[in-house]
Amino acid sequence: MANLNVNPKLILFLMFIPLFLISITIHELAHAYCAFKLGDDTAKRAGRLTLNPFKHLDLIGSVLIPIASFASGIALIGWAKPVPVNPQNFHNRRLSDGIVSFVGPFSNLIFAIVILIIGLVTPDVVLFNLNEREILLSTILKYGIYLNVFLFFFNLLPIPPLDGVHILHSIFYTPFTERLVNFGFAGSIVLIFFLYSPLWKYFNHLINFIAGIFLEPLN
Repeated sequence: MANLNVNPKLILFLMFIPLFLISITIHELAHAYCAFKLGDDTAKRAGRLTLNPFKHLDLIGSVLIPIASFASGIALIGWAKPVPVNPQNFHNRRLSDGIVSFVGPFSNLIFAIVILIIGLVTPDVVLFNLNEREILLSTILKYGIYLNVFLFFFNLLPIPPLDGVHILHSIFYTPFTERLVNFGFAGSIVLIFFLYSPLWKYFNHLINFIAGIFLEPLN
């Protein structure tokens, strides 16, 4: 394959976008399907019980933030539009809300395993040869594994508005967790502080360690 005078980083980004969209779509679909099976059809009526990524995209989280994170040189960051859920429709409100919240991150862990299996059974091929730098299929798959391991653990953090808050509230029903789950916009501010706190470094170490276990068979 002839060398192309194109920025390898840009090609990696463009090839990674489909995996990113699939990952966040699977996450939201898992929420929607589980909620529907447990008695809440709010997401279904909102058209979110679908694998169509355009139904789950959020202008800021799925488009602007990923582009900005790419342009700034940091890791690809983004999110989908949250699936609407009405816990009042569940037969067991607290337990079902926790289950619905957990299946989203869990679907990303399963998808990471699926990508790993694909990587193990698929011969490594050169997708692009740019400026004498080869971009391999395994490189894209490794990005996808890392992303989904990250999404699993990140969404389990007990910080509003992440899924971990609802799981915590489901397990430990206290006035504190009740207020925490209804923290609203203020929770996003807390999350931003966490991202820029020293704790973020330790969280990244955890992700890198666990993702390394997943990636070891492909190295």
